[in-house]
Amino acid sequence: MLILGNQVIKLSTADQEKLKTMYHKYAVTPPPYATFSAKTPGFVVTIYQSGKVMFQGKDADSEAVKWGTPAKKKQASPPKTTLPEGFSNWSVIGSDEVGKGDYFGPLVVVSAFVSRDQIALVKELGVKDSKQLSDPEIIRIARDLHAAIPYQKATLHNPTYNKMQRTMTQGKMTAIAHNAALHALLEKLEQKPDAILIDQFAEKSVYYQHLRAERDVVRDDVYFSTKAEGLHVAVAAASILARAFFLKEMDKLSKQAGLTLPKGAGAKVDQVAAQIIRRHGQEYLQKIAKVHFANTKKAINLNERRL
Repeated sequence: MLILGNQVIKLSTADQEKLKTMYHKYAVTPPPYATFSAKTPGFVVTIYQSGKVMFQGKDADSEAVKWGTPAKKKQASPPKTTLPEGFSNWSVIGSDEVGKGDYFGPLVVVSAFVSRDQIALVKELGVKDSKQLSDPEIIRIARDLHAAIPYQKATLHNPTYNKMQRTMTQGKMTAIAHNAALHALLEKLEQKPDAILIDQFAEKSVYYQHLRAERDVVRDDVYFSTKAEGLHVAVAAASILARAFFLKEMDKLSKQAGLTLPKGAGAKVDQVAAQIIRRHGQEYLQKIAKVHFANTKKAINLNERRL
């Protein structure tokens, strides 16, 4: 598999104009968020609205040096992985979930496909580890991703989640949701991905054991890794989309409940759950919360102490 060179530099407006003049005869329609793109026999050059200029192709390194010095970014040590060499440049479906540790709100899984020729664009949109982004940034980036890449989501809303939890573990529910999103995305893709990367929440053998009774189980070219958001931008994109859908659902549930539902599963959550029980009754939690969490019992105890 050929791994293309990839260099990014920052150019002044004047130098951008010089570059456009130099490669004018090779100009092609620029991708979203770009002002210019040219495809030469040895490389593709793209100027983005941010002023960043990306060179891709077999001659990318040598051509980028003619215009400036590629920026060297300080990066954290990559997570240990057994993924094939060059995996970060493959065309990959990434799959990640959000809401598993939150008492309020659904469990949301998103599988997103980023082809090798979209990797630069997705990074330009600001995609990175979702834990480094604020909620407003996630919502903004997710809006751009919605228009830029194919994806599929599987949402276990609280009533469904609580019903399933009576007969299965959260790990099994999560595996079923991942498989559902992956299968749906593969069904609508015209291009076959090089691989699938799932942000690991269970060992591979356990994951497939969870799916033993499911139909249409996705098995081909599937990899699992922890900290997968740092291994391929497709997983980071999936995480951002899932987080955005989760935030949207939390806003909706907050309006229905008549008070702001906090994220997580801490003491603040116990207090709000206790308020909801007083306002709407304990059964109402089935509609907005994962009732098997310890927060339910703590909220009940808080109300009993008030009596």
